[in-house]
Amino acid sequence: MSSLGDIITERSGSILDVAFNRPTKKNAMTMSMYAAFADLLNDAVTDEAIRVVLVHGTGDSFTAGNDLGDFLKNPPGPADSPQQRLIDALINFDKPLVAAVHGAAVGSGTTMLTHFDFVYAGESAKFQMPFVNLALVPEFGASYSVPAQSGYVAAAELILLGSPFDAKRALELGFVTRVVPDQTVLAMARETAEKLAQKPAGALVASKKLLKRSFREQLAAAAKAESREFASRVRSAEAKEAFTAFFDKHRSETR
Repeated sequence: MSSLGDIITERSGSILDVAFNRPTKKNAMTMSMYAAFADLLNDAVTDEAIRVVLVHGTGDSFTAGNDLGDFLKNPPGPADSPQQRLIDALINFDKPLVAAVHGAAVGSGTTMLTHFDFVYAGESAKFQMPFVNLALVPEFGASYSVPAQSGYVAAAELILLGSPFDAKRALELGFVTRVVPDQTVLAMARETAEKLAQKPAGALVASKKLLKRSFREQLAAAAKAESREFASRVRSAEAKEAFTAFFDKHRSETR
């Protein structure tokens, strides 16, 4: 087992286990975590000893998305940023990606899952894409991937209203592979990772490339458009007002 700041990794045969490890912050993602995760994926894609990557969170959540305090200190620009590096790494990752999700999966904690091949959700999982609520726009190519997976009407409800949805609804929308009890979600995801690791590696990679061929092109274009708009939105007066209201509400709730 090794640690890259707030991310823990462990090799188990040809499976790379990646765990977000900020349990007291619901594994909220910092800039350094985005960069570290991107590096892990970029290294794994060229490492012939790794066939599958399994991702999960420690504590009571998968990840609550951006750590807003850290995010506001280092808002992403329209070009290179830690978030963009991770988005690119996910889009270009040709090996199987498996996620075990429990508790909070908010913002990028939801949108990154649209890049995974298998997503197992515990019964406690709660998803949300609250970007518009914060005067922002979707990220991680979600403006394309969500309507592609769930249809436009469902995507409009999830993105424009920004309402939370549970694991059962996520299954109905095609967001997740299966819903299982929280205590078995990681074991179920690991079992799938082990099955994938035993298959012919070349055929597995080639098949994923074929499945993702046209999807990947559209996803990359959406992610670039989102990045430009996101960089503009996050610096707007509207966003500053929304973030101020969010932090004021959070402070009043924790008193």
